[in-house]
This record gives sequence, C-alpha cells and structure tokens, in this order.
Amino acid sequence: MATYEENTAKLFEAILRLESTSECEHFFKDLCTVKELKEMSQRFEVARLLEKGLVYSDIANETGASTTTISRVNRSLMYGENGYKTAIERMKECE
Repeated sequence: MATYEENTAKLFEAILRLESTSECEHFFKDLCTVKELKEMSQRFEVARLLEKGLVYSDIANETGASTTTISRVNRSLMYGENGYKTAIERMKECE
C-alpha cells in the first residue's frame, strides 16, 4: 500500500503534467466536490486580497469568507510554506 507521501507526490506530479487551464479545470472537477472547489478558490482569493493589503472586513464583504477562514489563510501567508505567495507571484508574471 502506498504511503500518504507517495500518493501526494503522485498527485502533485499529475497536476504539473496538465497543460492548460481547461485540463486543470476538468481534473479538479473530477477530483473535488463543488464545495471543495469553492472553498479552495475562496481561500486563494482571500490570500490575493491579503497580499494586496486589504483588511479582514473588506475581504469578508468581497469574498463571503468568514474571519476564521481569513485568519487561517493569513497564518499560512505569514508562517506557511510560501505556497500562496509563490502562486500569487506567478500569476502576476502572467498579467
């Protein structure tokens, strides 16, 4: 039986092999529930808005995210693995 780490590595490799936004969308729609996708996309938008310097109340109004979610995302931005920051910076490069 494969370990959590092995399965996770395979998942990340599969994601990296997707070649378009459309392929990524199809993969994640197969992989996740609608609720999971909404939660992940909301957290990413919260991270983008925090990086822009918006305050919690404005982010909550704009995204519908709870202050608990905003706080959790903020903690990840400050003390996490820099995943949000890397993704946000790469998105800026494409704009």
